[in-house]
Amino acid sequence: MKYNYLGRSGLKVSALQLGTMTFGGEGFFAKAGSTGLEGARRQIAMVLDAGVNMLDTSNIYSDGLSEEIIGAAIEGRRNELLLATKVRFPTGTGPNDRGLSRHHIIEACEASLKRLNTDHIDLYWCHEWDGQTPVEETLRAMDDLMQAGKIRYLGVSNFSGWHIMKYLGAAERDRLVRPIAQQIHYTLQAREAEQELLPVGIDQGLGAVIWSPLACGLLTGKYRRGHPDPEGTRRVLGWTEPPVYDIEALYDIVEVLLEVANAYEGATPAQVALAWLISRPGVASAIVGARSDEQLADNLKAVDLTLDAEALDKLEKVSRKPLAYPYWHQRVTAPDRLSEADLSLISPHLDD
Repeated sequence: MKYNYLGRSGLKVSALQLGTMTFGGEGFFAKAGSTGLEGARRQIAMVLDAGVNMLDTSNIYSDGLSEEIIGAAIEGRRNELLLATKVRFPTGTGPNDRGLSRHHIIEACEASLKRLNTDHIDLYWCHEWDGQTPVEETLRAMDDLMQAGKIRYLGVSNFSGWHIMKYLGAAERDRLVRPIAQQIHYTLQAREAEQELLPVGIDQGLGAVIWSPLACGLLTGKYRRGHPDPEGTRRVLGWTEPPVYDIEALYDIVEVLLEVANAYEGATPAQVALAWLISRPGVASAIVGARSDEQLADNLKAVDLTLDAEALDKLEKVSRKPLAYPYWHQRVTAPDRLSEADLSLISPHLDD
């Protein structure tokens, strides 16, 4: 397993970590999977044996059942891993049972600690932006939880670039806990994060942790041009993330994934997609989940796959998006004054 520092912190995380949205299978999340306690114990043992050191969950996954299963499954092994969970989305029907208010954050944290059967959360994510709560209120609540020893690090998820900068500015000004990471969606199929989120992470020292790195199965090779969507998959069951705006472009990417995989003995399209992702600038870790042990074992092998320049070039050409403004203007007029963060986006386009 490979390990990376998470942002500017001293915390090292494995290049792959286990996502547990499939644990529980209650309500809407049944479309993702329904792994029970014994299956969770088995998968956690698999990833620990592979060197994975972080589990990712949320208080909304199966209405908290995912956290409960993890709490039971890691009994006696808590010190072998890092636990990450999230707060923001509704946990009840009351007007204060959602958002990033001080009230909801503290209530949700205490409930997550109880379900996880632990005295601390290693990485606590703000699961989504809350434009109605002052950022100072959110950060003060998180700072108090850290001072109390209930959380150790803070991250933000699904924020825009200006949302992140607003948090960082308030944290610096008021000397409050500073986020060390951002959890974002980023794949060969969806490269929007390269425009703002990855550059701001590189510049400001926030490590990127990627959710749904296989685009909810779209990049596994199961979805092919001219073939019906496989029965029982998330999209057939009505799962709409990530949105696909150009299905033909997706099929083109899948064809190249298959071509590259065939060039490496034993490799699969999923492994190629993951290997590409964890090699990208600013990416610290990718969250992999699986409905079956076989899928999980296949995904874990991605850390041993190193793609050569020819393979990377093929993947780049089939998935690269045109530069948006002002980046195309900067490419033409300012190539001699670009930072490392700028070049993470613009460098592949300099020879265009």
